Amino acid sequence: MTAIGLLAAFGAGIFGAAIGALPAFAFVGLLTLFGVGIQLAIAPEATDFFNIPFGVFGPHVGGFASGVAAAAYAAKKGKLDSGRNIVTAGMGLNAPDVLLVGGIFGILGYVIIFFIARIPGFGDGLTWTDYPGITVVISGFIARFLWGSCGFCGKAEEGRKFFQPTDATKWLAFQSDFGQLTMIGLGGGLIAGWLGVTYGTPGALLAFGVSAASLMFLTVGVLTPVTHHITLPAAIVGAASGSLIWAALAGLLCAFLGEFFARAFLDHGDTHIDPPACTIAASTMLFNFLTAIGMWAALPMPV
Repeated sequence: MTAIGLLAAFGAGIFGAAIGALPAFAFVGLLTLFGVGIQLAIAPEATDFFNIPFGVFGPHVGGFASGVAAAAYAAKKGKLDSGRNIVTAGMGLNAPDVLLVGGIFGILGYVIIFFIARIPGFGDGLTWTDYPGITVVISGFIARFLWGSCGFCGKAEEGRKFFQPTDATKWLAFQSDFGQLTMIGLGGGLIAGWLGVTYGTPGALLAFGVSAASLMFLTVGVLTPVTHHITLPAAIVGAASGSLIWAALAGLLCAFLGEFFARAFLDHGDTHIDPPACTIAASTMLFNFLTAIGMWAALPMPV
């Protein structure tokens, strides 16, 4: 941790709040695509480009979490329609305090990941979870407890079961049914698995970058699927196991995990708790553990 890093995180947090959480995250995807191109063109150790999309502009700093916190604060102050609105650019609210909150949460994300990264990992060179993902989750809950009024999970609508929300309150109504989740989980898992099997770590980053960058279409109203919580873990499994089948099954699992976390923490809430971040943090913990204990070598190796 450095003073320069803290100042950069503050600036990145303002940037994330100014353009909005979802547009900022799509920007992370674009930066990742550029980085993969650089990494595939030259030796992987020859570039530290990924310190940009996963560092100062990472989802935990200026690439998402700061915008989530700024939206929660703005809604609490009556300057935004909903604390779950992660599309609206904070700059358009003409409220410097909203941008200041973004900057503060940029620093907070930088500090949280600094300490999380010092929790001992397991296995040879493996971390226990995805650091940006778990930091986004922690940051989101901090913002909820500061400015939300729904508590940890929220409450179901009158006369409805908790895990059966209405379409109006669902995270992504067009991506919540069994059939939709099954198809996007398998499709995303297969293509991401191929990238992981073929290119290893750069392939996993490419899978994430494509999914994240595609969300720029969602910001303008195109019903684009949210898939980075499917493709990143699936590509990791593909790279570790060498199997597209295991990657497809990982993608399928993560598609349903994303919907589970949406119904548990987001659908009945008044601030944004990110289902993909929850899924990535949980699934990478599982898949890294399976890799560390040599599970892929012990299992049958389908193509």
